Amino acid sequence: MTTTTDHPARIAGRASQDAVRARDKAAWLDLFAADGIVEDPIGPSVFSPDGSGHRGREAISAFWDKAIAPTESIEFVFGDSFACGSEIAFTGLIRTRIGGQVIDAEGVFTYRVDAAGKIAALRAFWETDRAVKTMRPDQA
Repeated sequence: MTTTTDHPARIAGRASQDAVRARDKAAWLDLFAADGIVEDPIGPSVFSPDGSGHRGREAISAFWDKAIAPTESIEFVFGDSFACGSEIAFTGLIRTRIGGQVIDAEGVFTYRVDAAGKIAALRAFWETDRAVKTMRPDQA
């Protein structure tokens, strides 16, 4: 069963996904609270070596430039979502096309909103090694 009821975090999460699909950096950044944070993935990674994530619009903008801008496309293949309090968790995978390759990152992807409906936290639970094992030539 897929939940489709409106919820502020579900609305913000879907708007974030839409902006990424549309390659609209300005629209994506406008969704975030001034002190919002992106942790994608959570913990140390090539995007955040110290594991602290990207806090504030300037840092989130730099994350876009490192993680999103170099891709040919990003697709959100989510099976369901679960809203609780001011948060939503989407389950499924994010499919990235980059350099003639396709990579699937399976996981849980959460968005927390503030009272104004702005994204206060975007956190992605996925494993780099597991995603790398899915790498294959892009047949699209």
